[in-house]
Amino acid sequence: MTRTARIATPIEAANLSTLVVPVVFDDGAAFIAESIPLTLAGQTIPRTLSKEWCAKQGLKGDAGSLAILRSLDEANIAFVSIGLTYNSLEAYRLAGAAAARAAGDGSVAFFLPTDGIDDPRDAAQALVTGALLSTYSYRKDDKVATFDVVPLGTPLPSVETHDDVTDGVARGASVAEGVNWAKFLVDSPAGYMAPKELARQVQSRLDDDAHVSVEIWTEPRIREERLGGLLGVGEGSAQPTRLVYATYDPSPDEELPHIALVGKGVTFDSGGLSLKTGPGMMTMKTDMTGAAIVMAALSIASQLQLAVKVTAIAPMTENLPSDRATKPGDVLTIRNGMTIEVLNTDAEGRLILADGLSLAVEANPDAIVDVATLTGAQVVALGDEIGALFASTDELADYFRDASARSGEPFWRMPLHSSYWSQVESDVADMKNVGKVGVGGTIVAALILEKFTDGRPWAHLDIAGPGRSDSAHGYATKGATAFGARTIVEFLEAVADEATTHDDEIEEV
Repeated sequence: MTRTARIATPIEAANLSTLVVPVVFDDGAAFIAESIPLTLAGQTIPRTLSKEWCAKQGLKGDAGSLAILRSLDEANIAFVSIGLTYNSLEAYRLAGAAAARAAGDGSVAFFLPTDGIDDPRDAAQALVTGALLSTYSYRKDDKVATFDVVPLGTPLPSVETHDDVTDGVARGASVAEGVNWAKFLVDSPAGYMAPKELARQVQSRLDDDAHVSVEIWTEPRIREERLGGLLGVGEGSAQPTRLVYATYDPSPDEELPHIALVGKGVTFDSGGLSLKTGPGMMTMKTDMTGAAIVMAALSIASQLQLAVKVTAIAPMTENLPSDRATKPGDVLTIRNGMTIEVLNTDAEGRLILADGLSLAVEANPDAIVDVATLTGAQVVALGDEIGALFASTDELADYFRDASARSGEPFWRMPLHSSYWSQVESDVADMKNVGKVGVGGTIVAALILEKFTDGRPWAHLDIAGPGRSDSAHGYATKGATAFGARTIVEFLEAVADEATTHDDEIEEV
């Protein structure tokens, strides 16, 4: 099913099969805003739902909790909790998801009281994002439904508020559609989404985005560019290696802040000659999540018309065993001239990211961000719902802390503990690609990547755990999550907004 989002009036919404009313909780009772119509679908809507009624219907204070009043001949009325306040973005995402699920394959209207909302645009964006993310499915059909947002006020929302909600709905749809596109790429079978096809899919999408240019590097170009890590990982596969180099630059004549994004694109990871177990390979089509995320983030930045230049680099390959595959003990030379002794071919992500980061440095950005399903140690440390964040500066870490809070994607900052570098000192190269088994693996991997950033402000997002979900929950669907994409978009928007504010202050002076 394809679900789209739009603004609607109360009269238009009355024709839909499911009407959703948000409630806020206090001491077990649920309260309904004064701007909600007193009658919906022939039913009287009270201003308070008693503690006893809520308990009987299973309606709780947790955001996203929902109770439905079903009707035989009129629309169903659903009450959905947004928690204790009208100003939690995560609560709106969860409420949007619950509302969309309650409608099934039908269209749904969400009545949004704006009087108590500090930022109606952000609330509407979060609401629509949650709704559309929750209804993603890899399996497509011909069904089409809408998620209608009905802005309300007392007596009516102001023109400014209505415009803010309209903008928020459009933004939420752009973000969710871009993230769902990334999820589709990740969920696609590796036999179909090989490096060549992944690059083609990316180019097909980005060609339609404004102010975006795309280059697809084939193996001759990759060899010419001396990307030894990428070539070394791909040696064992018959599938040709690719690299996508995309740029979004909305104002080439202006000096905009410039962010480089690098994403790991291993379309299938068997571990190479350091072969994974059978169960360990079952989900390894998802090892190109980082590549999908950075390209989705660039595409969303274009659609939101963010005032920031973005360079996105995605090395793409398969990691398979064969008579040509890189062997433990081989040494690879990265684009920047540094060498890596490969002692474990299953630690391949850092090898291709080293080339990607080297290219990112040459683009001369203000900051570099890489994202990857990189280490099993990240899952051990933080589980499958929290990503690992490494940042070379506190300023960059603060940006991502705020972006994470706004996106609802939790990240935890990890230390770049320099003394662990001794684990990867090599007798035959500048470094090994692995440290001690079972000792600080996530940190060691980040320290290796840092060597290819040339001392520039840099953040590394390891999403090995939250990059995939074993079950649907909240607004996450089973399978690929594209975790980190929304955080990166929030980061890009914050950078753009800060630069615009700074420029305005200079003009005033």
